[in-house]
Amino acid sequence: QVQLVESGGGLVQAGGSLRLSCAASGRTFISNYAMGWFRQAPGKERYFVAAISRRDQIPYYADAVRGRFTISRDNAKNTVYLQMNTLKPEDTAVYYCAASRLERGTWVPLMDYWGNGTLVTVSS
Repeated sequence: QVQLVESGGGLVQAGGSLRLSCAASGRTFISNYAMGWFRQAPGKERYFVAAISRRDQIPYYADAVRGRFTISRDNAKNTVYLQMNTLKPEDTAVYYCAASRLERGTWVPLMDYWGNGTLVTVSS
C-alpha cells in the first residue's frame, strides 16, 4: 500500500509563494512511480497541475501553471515537491499528490494512489 502525505498548504496573498511537499511513508519508494499534483476547487472536478515521470524525471505542467509552478522529486528523501510562485486567487484549491505505476501520470484515471490533500488559499 502506497501512503502519501501532503504538507505545506496555507493562506497566502496573491503574488506570493508556497512549496508543497508530498512524502511517501512506509515501504513506499517513489522512485518506482510517476508522481503528480492535482487540484480540486470547491464544486469543481479534480484537475491535473503538474507531473514528473518515473524514470526520466521529465516534468509536465498544465497550461494554467506553466512558468509559475515547478515540480521536482528527491528520490533519496522519498519526497515530491511543488514550488508555486506568483500565486493567483484562482489557484485556490485542495492540492493532491498522486502516484502512478506508469511512466507518466497526467490524468486522474491514470493515478493509482492518492494523498488526502492540502488546502491552498490565495487571497486577492
